[in-house]
Amino acid sequence: MAVDREWFCQGRDAQQPPMAPWRTWLIMGGRGSGKTRAGAEWTAGIAMGLPTIASAKSGHIALVGETLADVREVMVEGPSGILSVSRCERPRLEATRRRLVWESTGAVASFFSSEDPDSLRGPQFDAAWCDELAKWKHPQETWDMLQFGLRIGRFPRQIVTTTPRPVGLLRTLLADKSIPLTRMRTAENAGHLASGFLEAVESRYAGSRLGRQELDGELIEDRADALWSRSSIEGLVRKVVPPLRRVVVAIDPPATAGRNSDACGIVAAGIDHDGFGWVLADESLVHAKPYQWARQAVALYHRLEADIVIAEVNQGGDMVAAVIAAEDHSVPVRSVRAMRGKWLRAEPVAALYEQGRIRHTRRFPGLEDEMCDFAPGGLSSGRSPDRLDALVWALNELMLGKDKMPRIRRME
Repeated sequence: MAVDREWFCQGRDAQQPPMAPWRTWLIMGGRGSGKTRAGAEWTAGIAMGLPTIASAKSGHIALVGETLADVREVMVEGPSGILSVSRCERPRLEATRRRLVWESTGAVASFFSSEDPDSLRGPQFDAAWCDELAKWKHPQETWDMLQFGLRIGRFPRQIVTTTPRPVGLLRTLLADKSIPLTRMRTAENAGHLASGFLEAVESRYAGSRLGRQELDGELIEDRADALWSRSSIEGLVRKVVPPLRRVVVAIDPPATAGRNSDACGIVAAGIDHDGFGWVLADESLVHAKPYQWARQAVALYHRLEADIVIAEVNQGGDMVAAVIAAEDHSVPVRSVRAMRGKWLRAEPVAALYEQGRIRHTRRFPGLEDEMCDFAPGGLSSGRSPDRLDALVWALNELMLGKDKMPRIRRME
């Protein structure tokens, strides 16, 4: 019978939308667990206004992936993508305009990339499908822009499908009690996987950290090979800061400016008379132009009455000191050049943490995410650890280099 081919008959219970009203539905699953199929079926269903999926059709849908290529190759044209699952009507792919169009309902699904959060400024939607959120290049910025765009229709909604990774945005969504969470294990979808695949990966990875994440869909807070752990960082916060001998502001500038540039790491740290290091601020900027991050660093320098600005010049060369001087020529700048890899530079600083010689004045979520996700191969997202680099430069200057320009100050 035709009805047997419909999604409400074919899909597992975990792949069906929650019965209770929701604005955000989070599906966290392992590889091949069927989460992409669930996202595609939901999107096709709301575009057609299928009563088994939605009470009313959605006309303006955002499809957001890690890259535009991922949106098209996975979410749209993939084996479990929208085009593959569409039965009532196959939408028209307008590749040059980066969108799908359903002729019968007029619904449009537009493509967006986490590499370019600003592309979500302006458009407005009544629904969205976010895929592999834990891999997004700029997760928080992209998510924030999307939320401002979900502002039309009677009841805007969004579905998030992702394999878990320890990123701040995903933890925030998991902590939100208003968001229904569906967990999927790879084994639950065994009937749709290649013969022998599940047995092979389970025999190799079952029970391991990687297997728990990629097969069981568990959120593993720390990477096993990371230099820092969240449990060790959580105990570092001290509200009362003693007089400090020195304070420095460190900058790790991006190689380029614009929408797809890395963040500019801006971290301030100090050292007290007992030799303890204090992380005072993380004011890193995303997609900032040189004058913007220079202004931010100079303002932080003056606010904390710092001694000097430490700036990595591997990427920017003399430009770094020049843009700071243009903002305030009275600010002293020391240029540093990385002669070793990021991991080798970070190891001595991690040792200071292990020795209990570092304190944090408060929680720094963005910085902590990079610290606990930084392994020999870098960050799991593939991005540059800009905040961490700035931290390393600051503490290296204060505690692993020569102690220059001692001065006593009190934090207000």
